[in-house]
Amino acid sequence: MGYKNGRDVLPEELLKEIQKYVQGELIYVPKKESSRAGWGENNGTRKLIRMRNQEIYRLYLKGLRIRDLVDRYHLSEDSIRKIISNTRQK
Repeated sequence: MGYKNGRDVLPEELLKEIQKYVQGELIYVPKKESSRAGWGENNGTRKLIRMRNQEIYRLYLKGLRIRDLVDRYHLSEDSIRKIISNTRQK
């Protein structure tokens, strides 16, 4: 996140209006909700977790026990059960 001078990026009328509320302070202007990426979308984490969960489900269908999946993926038994249940529903 970079610092920008309001004089350089805002129309003069808008700058004067903002100065009624805050002067000489830093303010953060958030992105619009529609332009924000969801969690893990930019760095690929969401995709990796989806692929891991599909692999867990495939291994479960092949006959691996939940205890084996817990040991292999270092997740709790509850997490493995939720992954299996959620993947089954999709």
